[in-house]
Amino acid sequence: MDWKLELVVVPVADQDRARSFYVDRFGFDLLVDNQIGPDFRVLQATPPGSSCAVALMKNVDSAGSVQGLHLVVSDIEAARNELVGRGAEPSAIFHFEAGGQMDGPDPDGRDYNSFFEVHDPDGNGWLIQHVAGSNQ
Repeated sequence: MDWKLELVVVPVADQDRARSFYVDRFGFDLLVDNQIGPDFRVLQATPPGSSCAVALMKNVDSAGSVQGLHLVVSDIEAARNELVGRGAEPSAIFHFEAGGQMDGPDPDGRDYNSFFEVHDPDGNGWLIQHVAGSNQ
């Protein structure tokens, strides 16, 4: 039996602001944006190439509480440059060595060892990770 992750709920304070960030700056594809009554809105988007969507659900009390969500890309520098070009503010690229976290991409280009971070306007945190064979 397959167990597929299809949806991750990301709590946000302002759904319009979150939609603008995720679609315009982060480059996610909008799947659905339906207002269902005055107090409930379904807003879902997917990262390009992913079958797992995020639901940007209004929850002021929990907004910003999701940390460490990972997205995998095949070219860490191109991915960061794309986000900068869209107006997002990602961190610098970093990697890990025996001495801890170091600036820049992994000098040997190893998979699973180059990263940068992006936070949405509520502070939800994403970690972008380099995996050359990811076909992203």
